[in-house]
Amino acid sequence: MNRILPILTVVLAILALWYIAAIWLNAQWVLDQAERAGHSVGLWEIIEKTMSQDRPKLPAPHQVIAELWHATLGMKLTSKRSLFFHSWVTLAPTLLGFLIGTVTGLLLAVGIVHNRAMDMSVMPWAIASQTVPILAIAPMVIVVLNSVGITGLIPKALISAYLCFFPVVVGMVKGLRSPDRILIDLMKTYNASRWQVFWKLRLPASMPYFFTSLKVGAAAALIGTIVAELPTGAIRGLGARLLSGSYYGQTIQIWAALFMAAILAAALVGVIGLVQNRVLKRMGFVR
Repeated sequence: MNRILPILTVVLAILALWYIAAIWLNAQWVLDQAERAGHSVGLWEIIEKTMSQDRPKLPAPHQVIAELWHATLGMKLTSKRSLFFHSWVTLAPTLLGFLIGTVTGLLLAVGIVHNRAMDMSVMPWAIASQTVPILAIAPMVIVVLNSVGITGLIPKALISAYLCFFPVVVGMVKGLRSPDRILIDLMKTYNASRWQVFWKLRLPASMPYFFTSLKVGAAAALIGTIVAELPTGAIRGLGARLLSGSYYGQTIQIWAALFMAAILAAALVGVIGLVQNRVLKRMGFVR
C-alpha cells in the first residue's frame, strides 16, 4: 500500500490537470456555438459540452479510454480498424530493428572497449549520429532504399535500429568498463587471456547495464518505427493511425493511438524486465 499510494496520487493529479486543460482548451468552441445561437451558457453546461465534443482540441481522459476500448476489444482483432491489428504491424519492424540495433550496439561496444582506435573514432561518430533529427533521416533512408527496390519491413526496421543501437552502445561500454582495475589485474596474474577476461569478468559485470540499455533501446525502437511510418503514407500501423487522425482532425483517434503505443512500449519494457530479474537473480545480482 505504501508503494501504491504515491503512484495513485500522481495518476489522480495528472487526470485532474488533464480534465482542467480539456475544459479550458475546448471551452471556446462551446462559447462560439452559444454566441451563434444567441444565448448564454453557464459553467456547468460548458463543462458538460467540453467533455463530449466529437473533435476536441484536447480529448478528455474518458473519451480516450472509450476510443481505446472500442478500437481494441470492441471489434475483431483482424479488423483493419483495430488498434491490435495496427500494433502488430508496428511491432514486427520494431522487433527486427531492436534485434539489429542490439547486435550492432553490442559489437560496437566490444570493439570500443578493446580497441583504442575504435574508441577514439567510432564513439564520437555514434554520439554525433544522435544529434541528427530522426524526422530528417527517415524520409532519406526510405527514399534511397525504395530506389533500389527495398520496401516494406526493412526500411522501417533500419530506422528503428538507428535509434536503438545508441543506448546499447553507451550502456555496454559503461558496463564492460565497470569492473575495478584491481580485478582485471588479478585475472592477468592468473595468465587469463583477453577473451577470458571478457567472458568471465567484463560480460557478467555488464549485465545490469545491458538490461537497462535494452529497456531504453526497446522504447526507442518503437519510436523509430512509428516515425518511419509517417513519411511513407502508410495505411497500416500506429504511425498510420496518427497520420490519418491528423489529416481528418480526429484528435481522439490520435490520442488513442498514442496511448496504444505507450502500452506497447510498456509491454516490451516489462518483458525485458522479467528476463532481467531472472537472469540477474541467477547470476547473484538480485537476492
